Amino acid sequence: MTVTSDRASTPLPGRLGDPAAAYRTDPRADRRLREALARFGLDDQAAPPPFGPDAPLEDKLAFVRGAHDAFEGLYAAVTQEETHRDDVVRTVHTAPGRDGNEIPVYVFRPAGSEGRVLPGVVYLHGGGMTILDCGNRLHTRWCEDLAATGLVVATVDFRNAVTAADHAPFPAGLHDCADALTWLDAHRDGLGMASLVLQGESGGANLCLASALLAKREGRLGAIAGVYAMVPYISGGYGWDDDAKRAELPSLVENEGWFLNTLMMDVLVSTYDPTREHARDPLAWPYFATVEDLTGMPPHVVSVNELDPLRDEGIAYYRKLQAAGVRATGRVVLGLTHGADSIFKTAVGDVYDATVADISRFARSLAG
Repeated sequence: MTVTSDRASTPLPGRLGDPAAAYRTDPRADRRLREALARFGLDDQAAPPPFGPDAPLEDKLAFVRGAHDAFEGLYAAVTQEETHRDDVVRTVHTAPGRDGNEIPVYVFRPAGSEGRVLPGVVYLHGGGMTILDCGNRLHTRWCEDLAATGLVVATVDFRNAVTAADHAPFPAGLHDCADALTWLDAHRDGLGMASLVLQGESGGANLCLASALLAKREGRLGAIAGVYAMVPYISGGYGWDDDAKRAELPSLVENEGWFLNTLMMDVLVSTYDPTREHARDPLAWPYFATVEDLTGMPPHVVSVNELDPLRDEGIAYYRKLQAAGVRATGRVVLGLTHGADSIFKTAVGDVYDATVADISRFARSLAG
C-alpha cells in the first residue's frame, strides 16, 4: 500500500498563505478572544502608522504618545468590569537609580502575610519599553492576581522611552530595572522575598531577558533565581523586508496585523534606539545574544502565543538557551495573539489562570 502526502497542497498559515487574512478569519483563532477583539474593533488588521521610522523624531514622538493613550484606553476598557481584590496589600518604595533618578517600586503581598517569607517575583510591564503606565489597572490586576497565589510581587516603574514630557531612550529603562533589582536584592529580608524571579510580557519580557544579560556582565547574576518571559519582543526586526522576515522569523509575516502591526512596532523601535546603533546589541534586543552570553544563566521559561507576530523570536531565544545548556522550558499557547493571556482575562480566563499558576509554580520551584 502506498501512502502519498498532500502536504504540497496544504495552504501556508495566516498571511503566509493569504495576504488578505485577518485574525477574525483565521481558523486557528480562539473563538472567545475573536469575539472579545471584535467588541473593540480589533479583530481585523491592525492599522499601520502614518509614516515610517525615518520620519522626523518629533513626529514619531507625537505618534507614540498617541499610541500610549490609545492602549491605556483599551486597557481601561478591558478591565472596567473586573472586580478589585481585597486580599492583597500594596506598599510603595523607592530605589536609587544610577542616573541620579528615583525609581518607584510597588510591592504586593497576600493580606495577613506580613512577617512571612514568600517566593518573590519582579514584574516588568509590557509596552515595547516605550509606552504604557506601570500603575494602570491592568498591570495592577496582574500583580494582585500573582500575589494572591502566595507570592511577593514587586513591579518596577522604569522610565519608558517616551512619556508625555520626555524622551529617555535605551538604556535608561534597562538601567532602572537593573538598579531596582539591586535594591530589591539588598532588601529581600525586609520585604519578605525568598528569591527574585524576573517576569514580564512583550517589552517587559525584553527587559527581563536584558536585565539578566546585564546582571551577568556586571557580576550581579546571583540575585536572579529565574526568568519567565512571555511573548518576548526582542528582535527589533519589525522593519525588515518580507523576504528577511520569511527566512528568519516567518511569524512576523504569518501573523502580521493580528492585534499588532509590525510597522507600528518599527516606529517604537526607532524611538527606543533613535540612532539604530544598538540594532544588534543584546542588551537592547536580546534576540542577538550569543550562546556564550547565555551560558550560566538561571532557569528560564519562554512562553509564546501561536498567533502572535512575535512568536518565532521567542522560540528562537528558547532554542538558544537550550544550546547554552540553560534549564529552559518552552510554552506555546494555542489560538491566542500577542499578550492575550495576560490582557484579556475576562475573555480567556482559563488561559489567564493557567498562566498565573505556571508563573507561581515556577517561582515556588526556585525559592529554595
